[in-house]
Parts: sequence; structure tokens; C-alpha cells
Amino acid sequence: MAEEEKKEEEKKGADPAEEDEEEEDEGGGVPPWVMTFADLVTLLMVFFILLFAMGSIEDEKWRLIKESLKTALGTDFIPEAGTRQGLDVIDMNINEESINAVDEVGAMVAKEIEEIASEVEEFVYKNKLSGQVQVSSDELGAVITIADVVLFPPGQAKMSPAGKKVIKQVFELLNQFNYQVKIEGHTDDSPIRTERFPSNWELSASRAAEVARMFVQTGFAAENLSIEGLAEFRPKVPNSSPENRAVNRRIEIVYQRGSIRKQMVDILRKTG
Repeated sequence: MAEEEKKEEEKKGADPAEEDEEEEDEGGGVPPWVMTFADLVTLLMVFFILLFAMGSIEDEKWRLIKESLKTALGTDFIPEAGTRQGLDVIDMNINEESINAVDEVGAMVAKEIEEIASEVEEFVYKNKLSGQVQVSSDELGAVITIADVVLFPPGQAKMSPAGKKVIKQVFELLNQFNYQVKIEGHTDDSPIRTERFPSNWELSASRAAEVARMFVQTGFAAENLSIEGLAEFRPKVPNSSPENRAVNRRIEIVYQRGSIRKQMVDILRKTG
């Protein structure tokens, strides 16, 4: 009897918080960290699902590209992505975006343009033509610029003897590179109205044609040449002074990046 009274007194003196904890333990509640862990696992699962979905999309894109190429080229063999054999199926009629996707060809084109620019710079230095002949390279390709005073008398498209000499020297330089060349004629904004040249369009086109004619006479392949007269509408600097107008009157010999790329792809296709 004494023991039972003692137990009842211990129960009465017990801490209420401890009693609550005992009740919670008996109720089987989930610890708080389990919910945090579950959220983490769920997020990881979503992340990996997204990765898988993205990978599946890329595979689908490549499958569609292969099917498109099969239809366009009439061939059942399309190499796997990233292999060199991919160059063999590229046709000259494929657009610039498709050709540009071949990283190896793009690197070869960039190197060739750098080589052209380097050779022209050396040519200018050796022949003391600084200020008269210049070279630059940009996203369009390599551009050789010759001032009009080097080649033509003012307002004329008949090349001077000194100009013919320069063109022959330039031909020896350009003959090292078997690529298509575009010759552009440019003028300043000074109007011209003569019987032969009603406007700067005719003057710029005639000058470009005269340079092309001289190249062909010297031995340049005519099929690798094209001309364009751009008059005063592509100035390098504003036509705000006599000095600036002299800069804008020029002939530009352009090795176009896209043209070099197509020719390289054709060579690789034939030799591959």
C-alpha cells in the first residue's frame, strides 16, 4: 500500500513537458528532418529528369538533320556527328549556315585569310606602297585596298602606266591564292556627269572592270573574277574633306570568306 502511494506522488510531481514528450513518442510522429530530406530527394529527381529530357531533344534534332540531309543529297549514308567523314557529304549547294557548322573548315578558312593578309602586308613593305595599298580582314574576308590615284587619272577609268605596273605586281601576289576574287569600285560623293559616265555608278563599275581586264590579260583566270560598282555609297570615312574623299576613291580586291569556305569544302569533298 505504501508503494502504491509513493508511485502516485511521483506521477503528480512529474514535469508536464516530459509527459507531453512521452505522449508524442507514443503517437509515432515523423521527425522534422525527414520532410527536408524528402524535399531534397524530390528536387534531385526533377533535376535529373530535366537533364534526360534535354539530352533526348538533342538526339531528336540530330535525327531530323540526318533525315533532311538524306533527302537533300539522295544518299543513305550520313556519318555520325563529330566525325571528319561529315565533310564528304557537304555539297556546294548547301547554305552558308550548314557549311559554317563544320568547325574544322572554319578554322582553315580563318588561317587562309590570315595568310593572305600577311602576304599582302609583306608585298606592300617590299614595294614601298604604304599609304597606297592596304589590307584588312574582317567577317567578310580579306580586303586589299588600292587608292584610285595609284591606278587612274581623276575622273577616268583608263588605267595609267604606273597603275598597270602596280596591277602586274599585285597579280603576282594574288596568283598564289587560287580563290575567287571580287573587285569593287568606289568613288567619293562628288557628282560626275559626262557622256561616258552619267553618274558615279558608271565610273566605279568601269574602273572595277578595267582592273579585272588587266588581271585577265596578265594571266588571272577570268572565271575566278567578278566586279561590282558601288559609287559613293560605301564610304570608308565621311566625305567631309578633300583628304577623306581621296580615301573613299578606291579599288577593293576582296577575298570573300564564304567563297573561300565553299572552295575548301569542295576540295575536301573531292580528295576525301
